[in-house]
Amino acid sequence: MADVAQRRMRPAMARLAGCGMAALLSAQLSGCASDAAGTGGAGGTGDTSGKAELPTLSDATAAQKRAQIRMQLAIGYYEQGQLPVALDEIKKAIAADPGYADAYGMRALIYMGMGETALADDNFKHALQLAPNNPDIANNYGSFLCQNGRVAESFRWFDGALASRQYASPAKALNNAGNCAVKIKDYERAEKYLLQALQLAPDLAVTNVNLAKVYYERRDYARANFFLTRLGKVAKADSLTADVLWLAIKVQHKLGDQGAEQQWATQLRRHHSTSPEYAAYQRGAFDE
Repeated sequence: MADVAQRRMRPAMARLAGCGMAALLSAQLSGCASDAAGTGGAGGTGDTSGKAELPTLSDATAAQKRAQIRMQLAIGYYEQGQLPVALDEIKKAIAADPGYADAYGMRALIYMGMGETALADDNFKHALQLAPNNPDIANNYGSFLCQNGRVAESFRWFDGALASRQYASPAKALNNAGNCAVKIKDYERAEKYLLQALQLAPDLAVTNVNLAKVYYERRDYARANFFLTRLGKVAKADSLTADVLWLAIKVQHKLGDQGAEQQWATQLRRHHSTSPEYAAYQRGAFDE
């Protein structure tokens, strides 16, 4: 996906006035502390030490709390595929708190789902203006750019997300960047991103799939097979897509392992018998 939100955002930390909210998937508070300095600290504790305090939920205004509730509703409807309802809820969140960066990032994802590319782009840009150091929004924007043929631009945003110490899911951005590099056949760059992702989260199925793709394209079939074997240990066969199973078949075909090839082919037939990949297998189109 576009780098869409695949799990619910945990409750966002409230921001001080003029400070961006957390990104879609994790709290992002950088840049907020300076707003608190000299004002008695976040929450109005009366601390005159001059040290900034991190904002917490109790610092949110009533309007910001309403916006957070609408945000959670929008995410729920988005995950259920009810995009018009999600869009309505996110509009209410923005009306309650016009400076809510996460809400603009969420609206961008909703517009992506609706195929409204220009509106999605505008909302991503506005979200990043409000929260330029937000790694989750940066990662999502990078994915958006990659999916819409703007691959060269995307790496700036992936790298920006990865530069943040507050990024809770760097393996996600590393996989997105690696997959994007594969699209332009920059396999060296893809390998670099994906091996970093493997170090951080070795049991992620997507990392093993992407590395298998990279090594297949580089004709290093033994290494491609290594990651497909790992994939078989971290993912159930019925969860694998037709293109992944077809990749596994082609790797075994190149290695001349007919037994393993037949095992993967059985899974492809069992779970995706009407797919173009199974049709390609039936006609022996291993090199198409």
